[in-house]
Amino acid sequence: MSEEKVIGIIPARYESTRFPGKPLAKIHDRPMIQWVVEAAESARQIDEIYVATDDKRIAEAVKNTAARAVMTPSDIASGSDRVAVVARQKEADIIINIQGDEPLISGEDLDRGVRALRRSKDLSVASFRAPCPEEDFENPDVVKVVSDAENRSLYFSRSPVPFLRGEKTDAYQHVGIYIYRREALFSFLRMKSTALERAEKLEQLRLLENGRQILLVDLKEATVGVDRPEDIIEVEKRLANN
Repeated sequence: MSEEKVIGIIPARYESTRFPGKPLAKIHDRPMIQWVVEAAESARQIDEIYVATDDKRIAEAVKNTAARAVMTPSDIASGSDRVAVVARQKEADIIINIQGDEPLISGEDLDRGVRALRRSKDLSVASFRAPCPEEDFENPDVVKVVSDAENRSLYFSRSPVPFLRGEKTDAYQHVGIYIYRREALFSFLRMKSTALERAEKLEQLRLLENGRQILLVDLKEATVGVDRPEDIIEVEKRLANN
């Protein structure tokens, strides 16, 4: 492994407004959290895996996996804050916030993200983008992202960006897994909430409004984030096709 220590932290809160108990939802007869842990386990760049949870049932579900569960308070503001609770307790140079509702992310993709951040000389946060299907371009639940020529983020929005008034161009959606250098994670959480972040309800805009770009790594296609019970059907379909 590299001299830089990399840890993956999976925030897995039991309560969810749209989907209570989401981390334990069954995908092909196994809890979703296990699929996410196995993806992280297959990444060669990750040294240790933790599940940051507020529920003993989720901790029990990962008991026999490669991850170690760490209990965190229920009243934490965001997944990033939950990740930070664990990160403060661990030694690590690079910290990956692997969303607990992204069962289709692959270890290979996580590795590419880590390597891209390591190659970056002046950026300290990386994330992912994928081509945005035309049918999702105007969907506010699908976050769009525009980048510069070096795949550095310019803006994230729930609106359809770029607005295609003239020549048609590629459109991308954001896949919300974040790779931080240690300093960047804690610096981000010290920043005050910003106007654009509150308007769009996208916490990554806090980084942009404070002058920090995010390096975006390309995926061939977007993963299926599980926000509602019906998303499980699409995840199982993708897994069957693969």
